[in-house]
Amino acid sequence: MRFVGQLFVGFVLLFWIGGAAAGEGKQNLGPGHVALKGYDPVSYQTQNAAIPGSAEFSAEFDGATYRFASASNRDAFRENPALYVPAFGGYCAMGMAFGQKIDVDPRAFRVVDGRLYLNLNSDVQARWLQDVPGNLARANRHWSTIAGQPPAAGR
Repeated sequence: MRFVGQLFVGFVLLFWIGGAAAGEGKQNLGPGHVALKGYDPVSYQTQNAAIPGSAEFSAEFDGATYRFASASNRDAFRENPALYVPAFGGYCAMGMAFGQKIDVDPRAFRVVDGRLYLNLNSDVQARWLQDVPGNLARANRHWSTIAGQPPAAGR
């Protein structure tokens, strides 16, 4: 029984170290390293809308898979991915203002000064919108120190 426990600890360490080496946690990714829960990052900027993407139109960037509603959106992303990737690795902007990496609802978004910000839900977003400049200043300070750390359990 002791061997099984040691084997389990070994696997946990292997996955933890492997994840840390791959930058796990820097981005909010789902299964298959899909970003934005499959929503099209270009549509936020060009249509001010959260539109689900398709696996048919996808692109890789910085270890994440992004999905798009069309080939033209995919191609626009490929030309300038930094313009379209979400702030704070796709974690909740309000959560980041409090120094926490929290999951998001990709439909709770706002583009501010050309940058995509996501929030946990519409209620959290409403609070974030009450002081966007202040919340962004706090979030940017926190992001600079916790970007590479894994999210808290149950994010």
